[in-house]
Amino acid sequence: MKKILLVLVAILSVSVAVQAQNINGERNAIGVRGGWGVEASYQRYIAPMNRIEATIGMNRYGFLTTGTYQWMFDINSTYPGQFKWYVGGGVGIGVTKHINKFEIGILAQGGVQYEFENTPIMLSFDYRPGLYFTPDVFFDWTGFALGVRFVF
Repeated sequence: MKKILLVLVAILSVSVAVQAQNINGERNAIGVRGGWGVEASYQRYIAPMNRIEATIGMNRYGFLTTGTYQWMFDINSTYPGQFKWYVGGGVGIGVTKHINKFEIGILAQGGVQYEFENTPIMLSFDYRPGLYFTPDVFFDWTGFALGVRFVF
C-alpha cells in the first residue's frame, strides 16, 4: 500500500509541476509511447523549444512513471510539416513486478519527431535508457519507443 501511495504522490507532483510551467500560447500533446512496454504520454511546451513530458505505463520490469525535461532543435527539411530532434533527462519511479519492490532512477532521452502540417498528429522515435538505484543498481537499456500523439 505504501508503494502505491508513493507512486500516486509522484504522479501528482509531476502533474503539478507541469501545470505550474503553463505559458500562454504554448501547446500540449497527449498520446501513447510504445516499445518494450506501453505508456500514456503527456507533453507540455514551456517555451517554443523546450517541453516537459510525463508518462505512466508498463514495461518489462513492471509499472513505471517518468518525468523528463527536453530541449528541442529544428531539422531543416523540404517536407511539409516540422521535423525536430530533442534531448533531455529526468526521473523514473516505479514498482518492479518480479520482486515487487520500489524502484527509482535517472533517465536520459533523445529522439526525433515529425509534426504534420495540417493535422494535429505528431510521430516520434526515441531512446530513453535509465540507471536505477533501488532495489538494486541496474541499467535499463530497453528504452526504444515509437510515439503517436494528438497535439492541441
